Amino acid sequence: MLVEALTALAASAGGALVQAMATDAWGTCRERAARLLGRGEPQEVARQEARLERARAELAEVVADRPEDGERAEARQAAAWQTRFEDLLEDSPEQEQRLRELVAFLQEQTPTVNAAAAQVTVHASASGQAQQAVQGQGTQHNTFQAPR
Repeated sequence: MLVEALTALAASAGGALVQAMATDAWGTCRERAARLLGRGEPQEVARQEARLERARAELAEVVADRPEDGERAEARQAAAWQTRFEDLLEDSPEQEQRLRELVAFLQEQTPTVNAAAAQVTVHASASGQAQQAVQGQGTQHNTFQAPR
């Protein structure tokens, strides 16, 4: 039986892995996850890489064909990978540190929405009778008046 902290670690790994599937760094993320899940055995690493690639393709297909089902598909994938990481930790508890390192790496490769929106700088200028409305984020109210 896994303790709560290890279950939470496995859940973080599953979620981070699914988020990484949509990044340009997927190849490196896939390789690192496959090495860990395959426990370094070449045939098992190759099997895990293929499994990861299938999962990514399935998720991409759902998101492309039925965007409204994207969140559910991501949640299912994250839960499936969480279970695989739980199995890893149950069978090989000494892999905990490597899994923590994988989670940290995956999170570095997948910036969160909040981090991306943390700072927005907008420089806008208008002249003559030009009117502009530029919004970085949040709510904006604009009033345009005729020039005097």
